[in-house]
Amino acid sequence: MTQVENQELSKLKQDEVAIVMVPLPAQGHLNQLLQLSCLISSYHHPVYYVGLATHNRQARIALNPSNIAKLHFHDLPNPELIAFETIWDASMHLRDPIASFIRDISSKVRRVIVVHDPMMSYNVQDVSSLPNAESYIFNNISVFSCYIMMCLFLKTSVQHEEELLKKLYSFEGVTTDEAMDLSDSQHPYMDIRSGDIHNTSKVIERKYIDLMEQAELSLNKKQWAIGPILPTKLDYISNKEDICLDWLNKQPPRSVLYVSFGTTTSLSDRQIKELAMGLEQSKQRFIWVLRGADRGDIDRKVELPQGFEERVKGVGLVVREWTPQLEILAHSSTGGYMSHCDWNSCLESITMGVPIGVWPIHTNQPINGFLVTDILKIGLLVRDWGKREEVVSASTIENVVRKLMASEEGDTIRKRAEELGEAVRRSTEKGGAFQIELDSFIAHITR
Repeated sequence: MTQVENQELSKLKQDEVAIVMVPLPAQGHLNQLLQLSCLISSYHHPVYYVGLATHNRQARIALNPSNIAKLHFHDLPNPELIAFETIWDASMHLRDPIASFIRDISSKVRRVIVVHDPMMSYNVQDVSSLPNAESYIFNNISVFSCYIMMCLFLKTSVQHEEELLKKLYSFEGVTTDEAMDLSDSQHPYMDIRSGDIHNTSKVIERKYIDLMEQAELSLNKKQWAIGPILPTKLDYISNKEDICLDWLNKQPPRSVLYVSFGTTTSLSDRQIKELAMGLEQSKQRFIWVLRGADRGDIDRKVELPQGFEERVKGVGLVVREWTPQLEILAHSSTGGYMSHCDWNSCLESITMGVPIGVWPIHTNQPINGFLVTDILKIGLLVRDWGKREEVVSASTIENVVRKLMASEEGDTIRKRAEELGEAVRRSTEKGGAFQIELDSFIAHITR
């Protein structure tokens, strides 16, 4: 522990409640806990964000100065992370430094609250040996996914949705062996927790939040839906010049399809060519984020069909760098989003009232896609999970894009998405469901 950290800890008061946030050290798992840290710190309790030194440096750059001032960063030693898959192994070696830090804090305050990624349950298990410590899991997946997986894990029937869920395919192939091994290794330590925080809103998933509360009632695990937690404030639109936003400013309202599959997904060369042809043949406006360096595949050059970019000039824009996704989705010219349906992307699209072209690729994405298309009814299926070994044809892509962007059915779906988005945004205003849930959590941990 650094001298600065020792000085910070020495300022803690015996009657205080301190909160320690422990994310999984993997992209896609860091930002939401960081944003939640800022929200909790606004209640004037000391909040410690415990992460790898490299990730903490990135976090300090990403946050505005007023938020940085409210948080305390504790750096864990950096394991050798060579590729994404090795994160699972590396994360299992952080138990001792995390336990040591929590013990230090617990000796100085009335209560220490640990909020952690479910995949860090093994690393925070020492909370159970401290009389004044409690832990809460932060679930950054849909409650619908949590509920379905809980029912499968416990081999119980999925209440109320038996007929609907017959359409949901098996989960074979949804994740890597390494991820499954990590998940299995965490389960024995999840019972230590006192409750769960879900990054969602009752406006979106009330039915499944209620079902989760009923299921966890007998285990005395309290539930909170504190969301949507997004990368930036909903009323914030960057003033920074951006090629995508400039291009969108020149397009008609709700006319552009945004196409992006996240930072950890690579499509095959053949699939990229089919997607290019499908977009071109649809004759709909689009922004396509095409990043050849996904998964660290820096040497790969993604080849588009010859002359593609020239032919779609003025109708389509291909971008190969980082894009301000939330601002693109919030733009009045954006009318659809073709997405892999990780929960962060779903939440952003739902909040901004944008319907989704569903293209699930792994983990809980097929379940999120099902929630979007069959339950919320704010999207259309592009990639059928039951045919995931097949390449999605250009004609399939063309037909779905046209239906979503230029048909009566698409207009109905868009209207439904816009109404849901407006309700979600209202819920984040003062006195709304978001604040009520956050107030309830703070009242509980400081009781």
